[in-house]
Amino acid sequence: MNAWDRFAATFLDTDVMARYLPDIAAGFATTVWLALLVVLAGLALGLALALLRSLRFRPLSALIVLHVDLFRALPPLVVIVLLYFAMPNAGWSPSGFVATWLALTLVLSAFAEEIFWGGILSVPKGQWEAARSTGLGFLATLTWVVLPQAIRVTIPPLTNRTIAITKGTALGSVVAVSEILASAQTAVSFSFNPSPLTLGAAAYVVLFFPVVLFGRWVETRFAWKR
Repeated sequence: MNAWDRFAATFLDTDVMARYLPDIAAGFATTVWLALLVVLAGLALGLALALLRSLRFRPLSALIVLHVDLFRALPPLVVIVLLYFAMPNAGWSPSGFVATWLALTLVLSAFAEEIFWGGILSVPKGQWEAARSTGLGFLATLTWVVLPQAIRVTIPPLTNRTIAITKGTALGSVVAVSEILASAQTAVSFSFNPSPLTLGAAAYVVLFFPVVLFGRWVETRFAWKR
């Protein structure tokens, strides 16, 4: 048996792959669902926090800054483990899926808030003054004049951060979430062959490569013309 045959028998065993393909497919579906929930909730929470911060109410702004700094500093895995293992002591026992979703949502919201806030600050002061001079109130100015310009600026960094955090769904395997990596690792332990990991890697490519291409298209589509 030459080197290629040994490699194929170890990492590309088609019989093992075919046997555990349904498990990987189920993990794929779980990963997609988890990633969608994280992105929707994380971006929505980040935008809400940035809008609240724009009110310039100091106690509220201080709490938002604390949230942002805390969850930007903590590794997502630490947040997942704390939620899953520590919360039962406080009377709440989240499932592995919920703990992973909530942890990644909080981390994404922290980064998204800073990106949205930076976008709001990037809008020239003259835009605020011009809108207010026409009789628009603060909230109307923020909603109809400032926010559309700010969001356009934030699309490239938000796209990159969203892609990065959704790949963190693999961390759910630590708390028994049956996503792609957990399904592949379970298959390896039963088959005594790492070929399911190769199948799992292929599943990640199938899932995230189109997301990366879509993110590149969005960045190009909404970039300011030079």
